[in-house]
Amino acid sequence: MSMRSQVYEWSNLASSGNSTLRRTTSDVPVTIPKDREIDIFIGGYGNNITKPAETTATQFIVIEDIACSPWLGGSVQIRINTTDYFQNPDVTRQRGIPGLASPYPRGSPSSVAVAGTALDYSVDNLLKSFDLYPDVYVLPGQVFQILYSINTAMNGTTTEVVAAFVKYTLYDGPDALIANKLLELGVTINPNNVDWYKRSLIEQQTRAAMAPANGGA
Repeated sequence: MSMRSQVYEWSNLASSGNSTLRRTTSDVPVTIPKDREIDIFIGGYGNNITKPAETTATQFIVIEDIACSPWLGGSVQIRINTTDYFQNPDVTRQRGIPGLASPYPRGSPSSVAVAGTALDYSVDNLLKSFDLYPDVYVLPGQVFQILYSINTAMNGTTTEVVAAFVKYTLYDGPDALIANKLLELGVTINPNNVDWYKRSLIEQQTRAAMAPANGGA
């Protein structure tokens, strides 16, 4: 397929050590450090993949949604190559979008505390108040990171489970060429507009093929 929607879910669960390549039922939460940005793809904590998230010369990615656990002051940031997408007005760095604004999963409690030897989650249910608009474009050949961080240290006795989520559409091959063309035209890149451009090309080719026949008549 040349155009497909993909999702990636990360959590600080691992079967052994700090990270794992596959999720299993025996996974346990691992402690992640406070105030450190963790790449949810290859950050060395929880479930990871084996290579950085990047596009080839024939790929184009549109990031459509990000979210993370709201407790412990969790936030999520997008980094393209070396540039953070969310920055302060004076172009200084910030931690990104807080989970309180874009919780994962939807309806998550806002906080969690240790009560004795168990975790006690708050009873509220957060709804999403942040939309990633406009979408974030990852151009051919670029590396992108989804960075998760917390500003409250995890409890040393009972480790909290945290998670982050990203949804994106991957355009490959001819669809990536169309995505680049739409970008040049200033048209929003989404599956509907890519299909519209395909239809436009087919209609133009059909008219061009019929023109000689009509002229000869």
